[in-house]
Amino acid sequence: MARILLGFIFAVFMALSAARAQEEPVVWVQIEAQPSLNEAQTATRRYAATLADVNGFALGGGWYAIALGPYRREEAERVLQVYRAEGVIARDSYIAESSDYQQQFWPIGANLLEGPAAPALTAPATSEPTTSEPATSAPALATPDSPPVVAVDPAPAPIPEQPDETLREARESESLLDREDRAALQEAMKWAGVYDGAIDAAFGQGTRAAMARWQTENGFEATGVLTTRQRAELLSQFNAVFDGLGLEVVRDNATGIAMELPTAVVGFDRYEPPFAHFNATGDIDARVLLISQTGDRTTLTGLYDIMQTLAIVPENGPRSLEGDSFTLIGEGALQISHTQVWLRDGEIKGFTLVWPAGDEARRNRLLGRMQDSFEWLPGTLDPAEGSGAQDIDLISGLEIRKPKQARSGFYVDASGAVLTTAEAVAGCGRITIDESYEAEVVLSDAALGVAILRPRLPLAPLRVAAFQEVTPRLLSDVAVAGYSYGGLLGAPTVTFGQLAELQGLNGEAHLKRLALTALEGDAGGPVLDAGGAVLGMLLTRAQDGRALPEEVSFAATNGALQELLTRGGITPRLTSDQDRLSAEALTDQAGELTVLVSCWE
Repeated sequence: MARILLGFIFAVFMALSAARAQEEPVVWVQIEAQPSLNEAQTATRRYAATLADVNGFALGGGWYAIALGPYRREEAERVLQVYRAEGVIARDSYIAESSDYQQQFWPIGANLLEGPAAPALTAPATSEPTTSEPATSAPALATPDSPPVVAVDPAPAPIPEQPDETLREARESESLLDREDRAALQEAMKWAGVYDGAIDAAFGQGTRAAMARWQTENGFEATGVLTTRQRAELLSQFNAVFDGLGLEVVRDNATGIAMELPTAVVGFDRYEPPFAHFNATGDIDARVLLISQTGDRTTLTGLYDIMQTLAIVPENGPRSLEGDSFTLIGEGALQISHTQVWLRDGEIKGFTLVWPAGDEARRNRLLGRMQDSFEWLPGTLDPAEGSGAQDIDLISGLEIRKPKQARSGFYVDASGAVLTTAEAVAGCGRITIDESYEAEVVLSDAALGVAILRPRLPLAPLRVAAFQEVTPRLLSDVAVAGYSYGGLLGAPTVTFGQLAELQGLNGEAHLKRLALTALEGDAGGPVLDAGGAVLGMLLTRAQDGRALPEEVSFAATNGALQELLTRGGITPRLTSDQDRLSAEALTDQAGELTVLVSCWE
């Protein structure tokens, strides 16, 4: 009965020159032994159908070995470990020396043993016929594109293409690859979509199958061993994504940062601490920031918060602040930004890459090169660098993210529901209350011009509107609270005036006419009596398509607002108190009641 010795070997082919004898001896992974040549040939063909580097040797005494190789010993040990873990060889496979073997019978005509050539073995005439396996024949001429790093010397006449390596030559050239080269091939095959294993530099069964798949997809014979030319073409395909980017290491002594940048896409523009700006120079709408300043964890946290307000950092996307570093990824419809910042020995350094959305393959590869090449040089950016120009809408030369419109609103129940204008929340991708709390529209009445908002998470307002039940007198004092300047002042302002009429210009019962001068941002704010009770909600200045005089405004009446709240499932609070507050006290109450409603793209 045949005894089975299964194993996987990584070993080096010996050189064809005389110097080969001085190199490290090669070894083999013996995976099986058979008591007859016929049985050994059958077993060898079976293994060769799924594995590369399969060889057959006579052992003497009527026994024949199936072995993988040849390889260097350290490579053989890795392959043995990988193949055992994959379960494709037996646990008792082992590493054998060349001196353990005699004549080679597989592949037919091969002689990979050291020393003088030995005659190849053939089976007796009674054995079943054998045929040359495809792996032993020289592959057809391949015509891959030349790698970009190879200079082609022009000739006056076409030079016939040289044949590609034979399988034996491909194995020999592969055996000379170091760990980094082998890992690079696995990474390139993963990018090509033919390999999903670990980047471990061990060419096991999964890697060999991936090589065969790549060869098939690219018109080569599927041997599972890449020739030198095929390896070059695979890497050329892998690196073609960088064509036209002009990747170069940029050493910026002002920021104390060196890293690879796409210099054909972005160029240095200016310093505006803590940023060095590299802006787009061509058709690709890209941007790079180098970030550099002194500071501590408090400074790092402040930078993290500030950067999230910038227009170049879309609001969607993962982000994290962990100890001495943070990462911000902003994913927008038009662009994606990636920011990484580190704190080390009182210095804060990092970078931001802004790249067009939809170009993920190139962006991810470029980002990896930038991350791998980031180098910490002495010094940080001098706060005095740059022009020093200031703009309320800019931070260090970068635009702050702003809503497309901002209006006012006020709380109408204890869980944070808000009344505002229907115009304020029309066509919004996102709605916020006080720029911090996400909200959604519960009910909108276009005819009345009013909408109800509900925060996605319950809030606890300091004050909720109390609607005045008593009909106010004409020419009584009123006030409007609102974010007149779209939130720039950080708190609502109060504008004082009088009640001019209890109806609209055309006698509309749901409107009140006010004699006061309001701004666009005030729309949606509460109209208050002298005691702080709500008389209505300020509407937008456009009425029936007509522009109003500056001193004329309109408000939706309490009756119409209360009816809308009831439809929205909210019970309005009512009051009949006729108190009169000082201007200061009224302003304080209005500030607790009024909110900023922002509409974002």
